[in-house]
Amino acid sequence: MPPIRRNALGRGLDSLISMDDVPARGSSAINDIDVTLISPNPDQPRTTFDEAALDELAVSIRELGIIQPLSLRKTGPDAYQIIAGERRYRAAIKAGLTSVPAYIRTANDSELTEMALIENIQREDLNAIEIALTFKKLIDQYRLTQERLSERIGKKRATIANFLRLLKLPAEVQLGLRDKRVDMGHARALLSIEKPALQLKLYNEILRQGLSVRKVEELAKAYREADEAGEEAPAAKKADNRTNDYDILKKHLSASFRRPVQFTCNAKGKGKITFPFKNEDELEQLIAIFDTIKHSEG
Repeated sequence: MPPIRRNALGRGLDSLISMDDVPARGSSAINDIDVTLISPNPDQPRTTFDEAALDELAVSIRELGIIQPLSLRKTGPDAYQIIAGERRYRAAIKAGLTSVPAYIRTANDSELTEMALIENIQREDLNAIEIALTFKKLIDQYRLTQERLSERIGKKRATIANFLRLLKLPAEVQLGLRDKRVDMGHARALLSIEKPALQLKLYNEILRQGLSVRKVEELAKAYREADEAGEEAPAAKKADNRTNDYDILKKHLSASFRRPVQFTCNAKGKGKITFPFKNEDELEQLIAIFDTIKHSEG
């Protein structure tokens, strides 16, 4: 029997979070499906699962239950394949659940990939490289143009083109983007530089100094101008000690909470720390972390 949900935020998560699922053929009823009958989608867009984050989600699921049902397709008399919700599925198993709530959808192989991609993008679960690779796979495997893919998934063609351009970056930069060490703004600035060696040089400056997107855009322009003049690319000026201290604190908090924590502080020392979350899974992770901190202090 699944655990009873806790009213985590007064009104409850259900009143704060849209429960709409991916539009698709199939029943809109929520079914209770035995986890032993479910298998992952081998073409799932998400390629990495943080085990520590899964452990935190499992703790939250034990406390709150699964808030957003999985989306599955029936592949046999007693067999289902995941369209969307593999993180919840994995965490539910860790939490000891024997069944999970799910919508049963009807989809062929190409629709399965598209639906998984759309659901993850709508929930902002995928990193930029996972999205880019899935776009490329859909284009290559089903011989789609960017325009046709745009029509099928409801994204602007320019957006698809921008994601595909990320795959032209050096592998080291792509890994940094996948692991959220840099964001899309940084990546777009790096793409304005043609030479991979210069892209890597500026990428390493971003990591060393925690440069803002605006600063990277300025440096990218300076790199291009220096390259055209046959000069050495300029080095980024080192930030003052106070800024470095704040950057270190920001990185420490982001690492501890496994998300890009936002930290601001003015010259008088007044500021705020913000813990962003993109969906209910990440909110559950935050609640689990805060609960862990509270219990350790108690």
